[in-house]
Amino acid sequence: MSTQIILPRILQVGEGASQEAGNILNSLGCKRPLIVTDKMMVELGYVGRLQASLEAASIPADIFDNTVPEPTVSSIQEGVDKVRDGNYDSIVAIGGGSPIDSAKAIAILGKYGGVMRDYKFPRVVNEPGLPIIAIPTTAGTGSECTKVTIITDETTDEKMLCVGIGFMPTAALVDYELTLSLPPRTTADTGIDALTHAMEAYVSKKASLYSDSQAIAAMKLLAPNLRTAFHNGSDRKAREKMMLGATLAGIAFSNASVALVHGMSRPIGAFYHVPHGLSNAMLLPTVTEYSIPAAPERYADCARAMGVAGAEDSDDLANRKLMDELYAINQELQVPTPAEFGIDPEHFFNNLGLMAEQALASGSPGNNPRVPSADEIIQIYSKLW
Repeated sequence: MSTQIILPRILQVGEGASQEAGNILNSLGCKRPLIVTDKMMVELGYVGRLQASLEAASIPADIFDNTVPEPTVSSIQEGVDKVRDGNYDSIVAIGGGSPIDSAKAIAILGKYGGVMRDYKFPRVVNEPGLPIIAIPTTAGTGSECTKVTIITDETTDEKMLCVGIGFMPTAALVDYELTLSLPPRTTADTGIDALTHAMEAYVSKKASLYSDSQAIAAMKLLAPNLRTAFHNGSDRKAREKMMLGATLAGIAFSNASVALVHGMSRPIGAFYHVPHGLSNAMLLPTVTEYSIPAAPERYADCARAMGVAGAEDSDDLANRKLMDELYAINQELQVPTPAEFGIDPEHFFNNLGLMAEQALASGSPGNNPRVPSADEIIQIYSKLW
């Protein structure tokens, strides 16, 4: 049985990669890009430097900087309108996962029309949107190399999973220097998000030899450097390894799919506005503990790749060490519980049935080694509290 692998056409990796946007646009024959970003990227000067590098390549670029964390149907609409009314032939997305996810949605809706719900999974969007040059500034989502975007319908508080080749960026410029200014909280949340991507891709029922190779490589880069990047954000070697690890993890899960952590994470983010990486971090230890009995060998491989277990350790011992490490990471990186985050307990516990329903409807729990019932998901949410 063969496996189809979908990747960006161009992957530019390393110091200074972000400055190649103009050359790459020229090679693609694109002359009129719209930069999609957020206010923070403008304030930090990243967008100005990008504009200057594009102008040096004789490419003028307008800016849409009103994307928001955890993008919604309404937050992307202004960008969609701008594309529909403008004469743009491409999009340059710069920022974390939210601006890149927003750009993916804008590229499809701006070209084909309709509303975001029209493109929600189980529909698979293979029609090409406007070409996207994705420039990530966090080592986390891997959105620069995935065929996935997540947009929240704020009228129903549902995070809509949208999937297909049409959402894959044409080029990804992976420049770790853009992560040197990340604060510790963002470094932690995005780093654990990337680690979750790698682990879930490896244990997913849709895993392949190819995705396994990317997931293992990602874990080897991410786990030993996460604490260093959190405590010392100016450590360039740690930042470089985290950035590449996040991209490889993105490639792994884009081609193998995520599983139960992500399925349960999306409702927490949608209802309680918990950042995506942070809700993944809240869930990772508890969901891993639930899942290990169904795939002890695969989780033991994760422990060894992360460097917390040795080749001589039995699978059982490796998995005990893995659990110790996941709880220790959350403690050291100050990951709060839902209660500590400030979620209202009455709303949370009254809402568990709907959250479980939405988690299952996303399809991701079906990829988990141990597929839960709605009641089991409710039990996991309750334990998480």
